Amino acid sequence: MIQRFLDLEWKQFTRSASFGKSVALKIVMVFFALYFIAMFLIVGIVMFPLLKKVFPERDPFVVFNGLIFFWILGDLVIRFFFQKLPVMSVKPLLTLPIKRSKVVNFVLGKSALSFFNFLPLFTIVPFGVMLIINDYAISVVLVWLLTMVLITLINNYLNFIIESLAAKTELSFLPVILFAGSLYTLNHFQLINIAELLSNGIQAIANNPLWLVVPFFILIGLYWYNFKILRNKLFLDSSLQTKTQEVQASNLEWTKKFGDIAPFMQLDLKLLWRNKRPKSSVWMLAFGVLYGLFFYPNPIYQDKEFLFAFVGIFVTGIFLINFGQFIPAWDSGYYKMLMSQNIKYQQYLKSKYTLMTLSVILLFVLSIPYVYFGWKILLAHFAAAVYNIGVNTYVILLGGSFNRKKIDLNQRAAFNFQGTGAVQWVIGLPLLLLPIGIFSIFNFTFSFEIGILALILLGVTGIILHQKIMQLITKKYLASKYKMIAAFDQDN
Repeated sequence: MIQRFLDLEWKQFTRSASFGKSVALKIVMVFFALYFIAMFLIVGIVMFPLLKKVFPERDPFVVFNGLIFFWILGDLVIRFFFQKLPVMSVKPLLTLPIKRSKVVNFVLGKSALSFFNFLPLFTIVPFGVMLIINDYAISVVLVWLLTMVLITLINNYLNFIIESLAAKTELSFLPVILFAGSLYTLNHFQLINIAELLSNGIQAIANNPLWLVVPFFILIGLYWYNFKILRNKLFLDSSLQTKTQEVQASNLEWTKKFGDIAPFMQLDLKLLWRNKRPKSSVWMLAFGVLYGLFFYPNPIYQDKEFLFAFVGIFVTGIFLINFGQFIPAWDSGYYKMLMSQNIKYQQYLKSKYTLMTLSVILLFVLSIPYVYFGWKILLAHFAAAVYNIGVNTYVILLGGSFNRKKIDLNQRAAFNFQGTGAVQWVIGLPLLLLPIGIFSIFNFTFSFEIGILALILLGVTGIILHQKIMQLITKKYLASKYKMIAAFDQDN
């Protein structure tokens, strides 16, 4: 049965409309994986002599165990944002004589083979080898390695429990932040010295293997709880259940001022306000406006003028980037119906362009108080806003014509990578690196003002050529129209 499940997943991967793009993305991800493996391997090799040098009077093994608490918290937060439960397309299987328990066990067992579970091995195994080289008992080191593997798996299944709780909240990242933040606060203020207690526990297990039953039973308990959660959701009619709630209608009469694109703008605004996933783009506005506070108050960055352009592009374009990169995938659920209507595609795209342009203008106005840190910053934000309107909006729209992945609007919002393909990774280069590169070249070659002028001229040129550029982009969408319809019909 397990072999059959694996065979079905392989067919789903290779027969998907986004297979080519998925392969391209996976090649890129392999390079990232090799990079992180190399970093973890270096840490594992140098950690023992480094701890011995920094803490000459303490046992490096004990010091390393004292750091495991912080690794667990960091690992848990990173898993929450980047690791997803490898759910199969189980709906067709529910009509067949296959036990639900086998399907759930396969999904949970597959999660144990996650890259996040293998990555720590490239640190703990070299560190264990260094311990053996430095005359630590082999039996103690082997038991310690097994303990670390159990802790890694505990984090794996604990993450899925937190995710299931997070799915019920509007701010889906709140449970993991509260959980990790509470533990860190208790430890930091010495209300409960969790780091020391955990270190002593790991040390005790390493010296007495019988204590391995403690992390083992914790792991079994978390696995059983995950099993129970998934099994209770694994019903054929579970997807048919609807949540009844009162819809608060908003007055969108003001959109009629935009003429024939008003109906599309109303659809986008309703989509943003009523669904979990796109609503995150709205919440990110607050983060975007406050992003400059990470840099501008710090005197170190005051003379690094190239950062002004980067922060300006990011602050004024945060909605453009988050919302725009998934055009037209936001409408993938009803894209076929939308394309069957008697509408002009250019009107559809113009509504997206107008919405992104309005967001850039709004964010620039909200960022005006940054003038407190200097007039150059306000000038950089203005240039970045003009560049975003005149260049980046078109880059985003053009990139959308290559989108082939469907988006579930009701999935959790924060750091959800469902629907993300190679397009979203590649498009980040011209969006951020290109304007920063252009500004930096003119800034270092001539002056700050010339760098600002270069961004403004590029943006104004794009605004002047708006009609011609939109016609070219519309032709690209029309050429890809039926490919997108076929792709959105699949569960990618």
